[in-house]
Amino acid sequence: MKILHTADWHLGKRLESFSRFEEQKKVLDEICTIAEEQEVDVVLIAGDIFDTFNPPTEAVDLFYKTVKRLSDDGRRLVVAIAGNHDSADRIAAPDPLARECGIIMVGYHHHVLPKFELPSGLKITRTDEGFVEVQLPQNKKPLRLIITPYVNELRLKRELVAEDREQEFRSILESNWRFLAEKYCDDKGVNILLSHLFFVRKGQKPDENEESDDEKSILYVGGAQEIYSNNVPPQMQYVALGHLHRKQIVAEKPCPIAYSSSPLAYSFSEANQQKYVLLIEAEPKKKVHIEALPLQKGRRLLRQSFSSIDDAVQWLKEHPHTLVELTILTDTYLTGADKRQLYGAHDGIVSIIPQMKDKELLEQELMTMVDLEKNMNQLFVDYFEYKNGGLTPPKELIDLFNELKGL
Repeated sequence: MKILHTADWHLGKRLESFSRFEEQKKVLDEICTIAEEQEVDVVLIAGDIFDTFNPPTEAVDLFYKTVKRLSDDGRRLVVAIAGNHDSADRIAAPDPLARECGIIMVGYHHHVLPKFELPSGLKITRTDEGFVEVQLPQNKKPLRLIITPYVNELRLKRELVAEDREQEFRSILESNWRFLAEKYCDDKGVNILLSHLFFVRKGQKPDENEESDDEKSILYVGGAQEIYSNNVPPQMQYVALGHLHRKQIVAEKPCPIAYSSSPLAYSFSEANQQKYVLLIEAEPKKKVHIEALPLQKGRRLLRQSFSSIDDAVQWLKEHPHTLVELTILTDTYLTGADKRQLYGAHDGIVSIIPQMKDKELLEQELMTMVDLEKNMNQLFVDYFEYKNGGLTPPKELIDLFNELKGL
């Protein structure tokens, strides 16, 4: 049984002023091509499908077109779950229609899927809260999935009352998983846990660099930040996770517990990261085989520091088709001409960070940049020039600003 594990698509996400939509189209096309060339039986999408609860229409359209292509008219099972960036209701709502294409969409951990069978031979044989058993068209052995989308105290619909709320949260999840595993997951099928949670080995201190800037700010109601690898039932053969954006195997026991990575780098904390999907080959009673397949589409994010504008310009020309965060070490402030030279050398500069060597001069520059004695219009012009490489705002924008001031 071949299973393709992917996660954290974050459709609709931007990086500052840069849209990532065209990159997302290309990388999702690449994932579809991998699924077709590898002849996978199942695609697991482990949450954070969208970047916001209310994604733009083009992002929703791209998602539906992609999962329909992945499903191959019901010949390939596709399972997509909600992450912390997703609206659980939005993910769950189209499930009745999606099932007709062999696509299962789960927003809540307690969701019970109805049994169904498609002309392709794809069949749901057993279901329970957070569990589904599937008979695939090309496999005689069943696939068992314990499915836990992003969940917190609020989505559990209960108040955690123990003094150690984190431990209580973990205990609730572990109890649910073990109940389902003992009831349904014997060694006559392939047993997988699919989730969007923050897993670590017990006693392991999470690496701050493992989370993207966006994920570090996640709010865990009840403080349940960490789920331990030993909370996983021993019947599981693989845990397919979303949430962390770097490919990593959290633990090998009781089975491989893995984050596949996001398909694109979405913040500069992910600078220069290679992105992947994971191809899992599984059969009952045996250890799974994992192959990391690198993704090539999309612009790589790079961070670089320079003390010379000329060196920066040369480096920018040598690294096209990237998105860049530049730090310029300087004895003086950056002039408008400096910024125009940098922006003219590369179309993917997300930000330029001037770092002055002379702290007194830096303080003077900051005072110059934000002079509250200036009127509001001049402050707006200064800010626009600062953000746009010294360019002066057009008259139409000034007029609009003045109109908004009057509201």
